[in-house]
Amino acid sequence: HAASGASLGSLEGRHRSIVWTVAFSPNGRVVATGSRDKAVRLFVRRGNTWRCKATMRGHASDVSDVAFSPDGTRLASGSWDNTCRIWDLRQFNARMRDAGRQS
Repeated sequence: HAASGASLGSLEGRHRSIVWTVAFSPNGRVVATGSRDKAVRLFVRRGNTWRCKATMRGHASDVSDVAFSPDGTRLASGSWDNTCRIWDLRQFNARMRDAGRQS
């Protein structure tokens, strides 16, 4: 829909402040966001809506960057607190697979 400029959906379960960074997982099924509210959120698509399924906290300042590992099992987040955190997504991915089977 890039040619028409049409939106493909919106994120539900918003951050409490400005979103600085957004990244798609390698398989395109998860969107990670980082925000001024110091949180990293993971969104999963249902129809035209992306719902927040996990929130990771641990940074002391704005999250300015997020990036998935090539296999999608880890997420790196960088912050204005001068730290980088690596998040293990294996449990999250397994939970999402199990939820998909039950749908």
